[in-house]
Amino acid sequence: MLSTTVRSDYLTELHARFPLLASFQSNPIAATIDYYAGCLAGSPKAIQWAQTVLNLSQSEAQSLQIGFSDRSLGSQLPNKQVQHGRSIREALETLGIYKTNGRESLRGYVTIPLFNDLGDITGIHALRVDAENREDGPIVIGTGEWPLALRTAHVAVTPDAVIPEAVTFDAVMPVDVIPAAAATAVEATAVETPATFELTVTPQHIAFTRGDRHYQVRGLERNMSSLTLRVCLQATRQDLIYLDTLDLVKARSRNALIQAIAVELFVEESTVKKDIGILLLQLEDLRNRQIDAVKNRTPSTPELTTEDREQALQWLRSPNLSEQIVNDLDQCGMVGEAFNKLAAYLAVVSRKLAQPLAILIQSSSSAGKTTLMDSVLAMVPPEDQLRLSNLTGQSLYYLDSQAIRHKTLAISEEQGIAEASYALKLLQSEGRLSHATVAKGSDGRMAMQAYHVEGPVQLFLTSTSLEMDEELVNRCLVLSVDETREQTLAIQAQQRLLQTRHSVAFLRQCKDVRHLHQNAQRLLRPLQVYNPFADRLSFASDRTRLRRDHSKYLTLIQSIALLHQYQRPIQVEEVDGKRIESIEVTMKDITLANRLMAEILGRSLDELSPQTRRCLLLLEEYVLDQCQRKDIDQKDYRFSRREFRESIGWSDFQVRMHLSKLVAMEYVLVHHGKQGRSYLYELIYAGQGRDGKPFVLGLTELEAETR
Repeated sequence: MLSTTVRSDYLTELHARFPLLASFQSNPIAATIDYYAGCLAGSPKAIQWAQTVLNLSQSEAQSLQIGFSDRSLGSQLPNKQVQHGRSIREALETLGIYKTNGRESLRGYVTIPLFNDLGDITGIHALRVDAENREDGPIVIGTGEWPLALRTAHVAVTPDAVIPEAVTFDAVMPVDVIPAAAATAVEATAVETPATFELTVTPQHIAFTRGDRHYQVRGLERNMSSLTLRVCLQATRQDLIYLDTLDLVKARSRNALIQAIAVELFVEESTVKKDIGILLLQLEDLRNRQIDAVKNRTPSTPELTTEDREQALQWLRSPNLSEQIVNDLDQCGMVGEAFNKLAAYLAVVSRKLAQPLAILIQSSSSAGKTTLMDSVLAMVPPEDQLRLSNLTGQSLYYLDSQAIRHKTLAISEEQGIAEASYALKLLQSEGRLSHATVAKGSDGRMAMQAYHVEGPVQLFLTSTSLEMDEELVNRCLVLSVDETREQTLAIQAQQRLLQTRHSVAFLRQCKDVRHLHQNAQRLLRPLQVYNPFADRLSFASDRTRLRRDHSKYLTLIQSIALLHQYQRPIQVEEVDGKRIESIEVTMKDITLANRLMAEILGRSLDELSPQTRRCLLLLEEYVLDQCQRKDIDQKDYRFSRREFRESIGWSDFQVRMHLSKLVAMEYVLVHHGKQGRSYLYELIYAGQGRDGKPFVLGLTELEAETR
């Protein structure tokens, strides 16, 4: 008894919450027609359609139970989890009023009741309100005829234009039998080919229009892979809007988008599916063209005016070009550091060679290493440099080759390159990077993907650390900033100058000088550089690291020659069908390179104690005398400690102590004797540095010649 009472109360409450429940249970089609008729007044567009197409006023339409499906039918029914709601929805699905996915079949349609001979509602005839975009025909559910008043109003309708009784209650199908007036209104635009659309591309978005559906796409420019198409898509129709961000390549996301747009915009899923399909093809084409444009783009180089070109050529033809570089950097506020400025400038010029120089500026904090870097890079065209503050371990592998090939890659502080040290070493040594990773392919399976970055690139680094990766350091030309008191005073004077009225003229002068240098470097061409004196050069060879130092030395010579290309005859030759332009190194290039190497890698006799220096000079006299007597080169002469001690008359302790210092400081090289014999020595020092200037052991000072 209690159970019956509880159930009765539940049904009473259910009917109170859903007043149309009983109507839908007894006659689903009639209840649907009645509900849609009540929705007509809430849609001005449907009322206008009835007036235009059916020649009915709003009151006439309501009297004939003309209605409109606004997608709100489900709100009048219990949830499908409830037995009564589930049974009614299943009945409506069987009739064709609901689809299998739980959505209304007639949403966005004007509904017209169909009657049998007894005047009972037995069917629904639905016509889409959006006649201009109508892609499906009318939908007919059930059987019956149009209302009598509507049939007599349209005299063109013949008896044959009655909905055939063969249509069963479980049929949902488009038919061509509609009143003549309605047919005239919808026939003109009933067919829309898939190719009918408008596509507009602007820097802000991509606009796509098909019928009365409008789509805006943003973010396509971020898709640089053919495997993704992630965009922000906005769909609108009249005053309805839907917005989402998704990857259109993924079928699941795309299908969910289609369903959501169809629900929000009152459009059939088939219509939205066609829209998205066409839009997807257009976006893929735009993305592919975008990727190709990035891959094939060439760096944009500003066109030089005739005046700028003549000024740059005049500067490049200056007879004292190296001195002019130092003076120009002085004018731009970089005081002192003459050899460092010239070496760094030549290094950035070497970016146009096949094996550029790498520069590392090491100093204590606040000594001016970043100022030196900034001053030199300001002379380099912006399109020829890439300056970064930090690099992750894998970032270099994904760089566009066009972004770094024959350019300067500048990174400040060793913390910025710690993770990418390995990649930088490979890029400097081999001129290229190769990286393999695993990613999902177009077929959904995991596959290997290879990335290649082509150089060469000129590295420009700064650091305060003395314990950097040794493998990276020995690939660089290391510059040490002047940290003397005199340099500090000069810098402070320059800083004070910038606080005076002279600063305006000074800054204008800096801008003009930098503009001139940038134009001059734009005119430098990557010519082949040949060194006719290469077989006459020498370099220290007692350590394996000197192999790389020797390579830097040769590249420095080439860089000097390349900078002077407008002062040299250019030779043209054909090699394997290719036209090669080349210039040759001169004696002046080698002399300047020797001076720079002496300052950068050199040493001074002042580093030796007085007694050790005297020992070195005595040793030099002894070796030269023995070489002259035996008629052999110094590099081929070997001596023992005993022979040297006996020749100068020093004690064994003195010779042993000072000779060991000379060996440690690499003035003398040790050769191991055969088993049972003492060590033999070779003198590497050749008399350099007597004038107090720094020098590099092993460099040959060639006499100037005229070629």
